[in-house]
Amino acid sequence: MRIISANLNGIRSAATKGFFDWLPTQGADVVCVQELKAQAADLKPEFIQCDGLSGAFHYAEKKGYSGVGVYTRTQPQRIVEGLGVPEFDLEGRYIEADYGNLAVISLYQPSGSSSEERQQAKFRFLDVFFPHLEALIKSGREIVVCGDWNIAHKEVDLKNWKSNQKNSGFLPEERAWMTRLFDELGWVDVYRSLYPGHTGEAYTWWSNRGQAWAKNVGWRIDYQIATPGIAAKARSASVYKEQRFSDHAPLIVDYDYAP
Repeated sequence: MRIISANLNGIRSAATKGFFDWLPTQGADVVCVQELKAQAADLKPEFIQCDGLSGAFHYAEKKGYSGVGVYTRTQPQRIVEGLGVPEFDLEGRYIEADYGNLAVISLYQPSGSSSEERQQAKFRFLDVFFPHLEALIKSGREIVVCGDWNIAHKEVDLKNWKSNQKNSGFLPEERAWMTRLFDELGWVDVYRSLYPGHTGEAYTWWSNRGQAWAKNVGWRIDYQIATPGIAAKARSASVYKEQRFSDHAPLIVDYDYAP
């Protein structure tokens, strides 16, 4: 089972850069996308059905903002939109494809980099999302949470960690929250479980400032975080960098698992 996670930074923009030409070459079973920056009326048919994959989407109320989607090759038993928290559900940050014994979730956690107000919103999201993740892992299902978590967990996860310790995305409180997911709840960082020492090849996002992409001054903020059972069945993972569809790169993980 191949699962891909990709922050598109605008589904229409990514389409013009070849995302939907690339997708059929990947043989994915589930594709999680974030930052649609679009509403239902903006989606062309090829954005909804692509290579046997059918898309379901959770749009933000605000136009041109946020939004997540999940493409599935096998029809899920149900699609769950949102967390049941109005502040964040209006921003289109969570969609879950439920197969009963398996669930795959597309997540777009808030960024706090634009203002202190948005950082406080990010902290509120972390506060409500932690018990949700606890309930998910206690459900006994196998679950993969894919997406842009907007947190680099450890020093190995970004190039310039020393100068970013007071910046959103690498704040001590954010990193500690992520550590609790793994150490207290038992979630597994799938990429890190396979490649604990990878640095530059693990980055998934690069600032548009300076020559961040050219010099690989990146961050690893896109993850597939899974329950232990399916995480143990991950066989390989890679970040696709041959083409650029957005300021993020797709994260591809292959699991020896049949839903």
